[in-house]
Amino acid sequence: MDLPIPESIKPWLNFFHPAIMWILLALTIYALYLGIKVRNSRTATDTEKKKEFAKFKIKHHQVGSFLLAFMVLGSLGGMAVTYINNGKLFFGPHLLAGLGMTGAIAISASLTPFMQKGQDWARYSHIVLNVSILGLFSWQAVTGVEILLRIISKM
Repeated sequence: MDLPIPESIKPWLNFFHPAIMWILLALTIYALYLGIKVRNSRTATDTEKKKEFAKFKIKHHQVGSFLLAFMVLGSLGGMAVTYINNGKLFFGPHLLAGLGMTGAIAISASLTPFMQKGQDWARYSHIVLNVSILGLFSWQAVTGVEILLRIISKM
């Protein structure tokens, strides 16, 4: 089934997914920074440091919520554009890692209520999942550029 998308637009759709994902990679690093600040502020004994906690915690939650929403949308969008342009998805490490990251960020976000109740297992799971996501995201950036270069060479 061909979608009613003009042929002149289809090749340019390939650039939305990588652009969004590079922005999200940078935001993931920023979320890590905020998470470290939250942890440092939470474990501090100084009253002033404790006050900082609220500021970093709110920002960490906001950036995390944005990441969750746009990583899911970016993953779906990447698959949609691939299907629109090729009539199929290419089963391989880039797709599988992206799907794994999408699932992992959803699980990580779902741990929030447990962390708010002081559950250390949830905090450590959150950290492990997010560091894993960052590692996979970095690898995805490299393989994504390789895929993008192949697409550009065929234009």
